[in-house]
Amino acid sequence: MGKNLNVSIVLYKSEYSEISTLVNSLKAETCINQIYLIDNSPKKNSVFAIGDSHYIFTGKNLGYGAGHNIAIQKSIKDGVKYHLVINSDINIENNSLLKLLDYLDSNIDVGMIMPKVKNEDGSYQLLPKLLPSPIDLFIRVFPFFKSIAKGRSRLYVLADHQNVVLNVPIISGCFSLFRVEALKKVGLYDENFFMYFEDFDLSRRIHAIYKTIYYPEVSVIHAHERGAAKSFKLFKIFILSAITYFNKYGWFFDKERKSMNNEILNQIK
Repeated sequence: MGKNLNVSIVLYKSEYSEISTLVNSLKAETCINQIYLIDNSPKKNSVFAIGDSHYIFTGKNLGYGAGHNIAIQKSIKDGVKYHLVINSDINIENNSLLKLLDYLDSNIDVGMIMPKVKNEDGSYQLLPKLLPSPIDLFIRVFPFFKSIAKGRSRLYVLADHQNVVLNVPIISGCFSLFRVEALKKVGLYDENFFMYFEDFDLSRRIHAIYKTIYYPEVSVIHAHERGAAKSFKLFKIFILSAITYFNKYGWFFDKERKSMNNEILNQIK
């Protein structure tokens, strides 16, 4: 297959043990050309220049998407075929990357792909989604409304379809494997999103041209903490990003959202 994949990990006051574990597991993969560590921390820490990985200190907190854009631009320059955006708290299971790359090689109409993502206890994280309306997010943010609108909430996160390969409009930014050609066509992460919804936006733009595949035959483990649910500062960023997203695409009137969601609802009928 050759070394046709670059990987980027954005850091912010990160733990060395977590980063080194991920980087060393990635280095065992024969398909990887370069690993880019984009450090948005306030202070440079060269200890993260692990092995021959490429450490880039930005000097300020640019945000999640902007950090990954630095590495994606290098992937375009490097001429690699694929680029993986991955969170530092992901544990990659054996042969996961090769299986995903094989799928991309066999399906040239796929612009990005993600595996099933599991919690450390083996339960699923419900990350592939329909395009959200403001109501969907309101229901999920406030537990009382989530309980009384359980059916809608489960449908939004495709809770009953986690073991089926789906062409789904929302793929999580915690593990997004891109065809670089797709990124060249639609553009990179929109840097108007500091954090949250940048993955919704990019996934949606790629989905408009390519298939964006949830592929549950491969899985990874994600030590997900849901920071916005525990921190008022992160919750505020979440709300501001949601406003940016709906201002961009439309709040209650969004023809593309209706069309894309209907396509996947027809898949799962």
